[in-house]
Amino acid sequence: MRIVLGEFVSLDGVMQAPGGPDEDTDGGFAHGGWTHPFFDPEVMGGALAEWAADTDALLYGRRTWQVMAAAWPGRAGDPFADHMNSVAKYVVSSTLEDSDLTWNNTTLIPGDQALEQIRKLRGTEGRDLAVMGSLSLARTLLAEGLVDELRLMIMPVLLGGGKTIYPDDGGLRSLELVSSVVSGTGVHVCTYRPVTAA
Repeated sequence: MRIVLGEFVSLDGVMQAPGGPDEDTDGGFAHGGWTHPFFDPEVMGGALAEWAADTDALLYGRRTWQVMAAAWPGRAGDPFADHMNSVAKYVVSSTLEDSDLTWNNTTLIPGDQALEQIRKLRGTEGRDLAVMGSLSLARTLLAEGLVDELRLMIMPVLLGGGKTIYPDDGGLRSLELVSSVVSGTGVHVCTYRPVTAA
């Protein structure tokens, strides 16, 4: 399976709380839901549907999984929601227990086994293992060289600070642009893949 990160990102690299005001207020972040004015159903919705069609499983960190588990089961009936609810899901957590996994088809990956289990998943047959949100997990996967593709929806907005997925370890990581399209709202939908050393 390929590990694919899909993220909404501001021009200044912030990915915190794209969906709503109460999603993640850590650090006093006050711009939750900042993506809404820029959502273009045709271009962005089309890209999300295309990405979902290639996804065999979803991988989340605890916080993002809890947000998604609270939102998606009640949206059954639309193709994207039905996909989200039916596809296999994995959540990395040191605090959740199996009894907490109320969203169907969810498997717990204990935090202390995360990299080992994710490497095993990546080595199995299948299509994409997609990570959405889950900023701490995404940053770790990038730092460990476990990301096969990075899909960014780059919004024309500056947020002045907040959480990101980019490692800050001083390492140089080159990427190649595989595809790019611009929505009518000025969002760049870009797909990147790591450049492997020759």
